[in-house]
This record gives sequence, structure tokens and C-alpha cells, in this order.
Amino acid sequence: MKKIRVGEGWDVHALVEGRPLIMGGIEVPFHLGLLGHSDADVLAHAIIDSLLGAAAIGDIGRHYSDKDPQFKGADSMVLLADSVEKIKALGWTIGNIDSTIICQAPKLASFIPLMQKRLAQVMQIDEQDINVKAKTAEKMGPVGEGKAIEARSVCLLFKN
Repeated sequence: MKKIRVGEGWDVHALVEGRPLIMGGIEVPFHLGLLGHSDADVLAHAIIDSLLGAAAIGDIGRHYSDKDPQFKGADSMVLLADSVEKIKALGWTIGNIDSTIICQAPKLASFIPLMQKRLAQVMQIDEQDINVKAKTAEKMGPVGEGKAIEARSVCLLFKN
């Protein structure tokens, strides 16, 4: 019998000057970047939380604390790869990932295929097994006011 689990992840980071804008392992040209202890890749962080949650092994803060100097400036693709190894060690396989980036600007449509390719490489899955969407916040709240970017993710894990 195949065992399946669904995981959900969410993250938000403030937009600030003087930082690169990294999402899905891709640097997106923009005059602002995301504030965080690591590279603040909001999309990768949401995906990590969905994977760890589905495997019932906590969340990103439990495994990669922003209080730990070891993760200062960390590449979130390294954290994502490590998270995938953690779930694989427990016998889980990724079925698919569906994610959404919510931001008012910049426009992301041209970067989404690059993000999907990079994320699939890091997670060692087929590109068809990851979906990234971009939405605006219709100018409402901190995201809609251009003060932050949010990401959400769901994943399906299975075990034979």
C-alpha cells in the first residue's frame, strides 16, 4: 500500500534596499531585495516548510535557525537540497510541488521557467513535477504596498 502525505508551507520577507532579490534560486533584477538571515529566498523557504511538514519533521526554523550563525547568508538551495535528503532518508519521495509567489512587483512571468528548472535540479525531480505561479496582492496589505513578498507551497510526498 502506498502511503501519501500533503505538506503546506508559507513564508514572507520584507523588501529592502541593498540586497539581491533571490527567488527559486534565481536572482531577479530589481532595485530591492528580501531581508533575512540567509539569502531570504521566500519561495525556497515555503517549499522547504511544505516538505518538512509533509514528512512530519518540523519546519525550517527547527532545522536551519535564524539564530544559528552557521546559516548567516546561507544559500537556500543548499538548505532545500539538505531538506530533500532528510525526507528521502525517511523513505519519502516527492510526488509534486505547487507554489505561489505573491508580490506586487517585479513581474515574474519570464523568470518562472528558470525557477522551476533550478528548483527541479536541486530537488532531483522532473520539471513537470514542480509548478510556480505568481500573483499580485491587488495593492492590499504590506505585499500589495510593495513592502514584502510572500510565497506559499504545497507538496505531495509518497512512500511505497
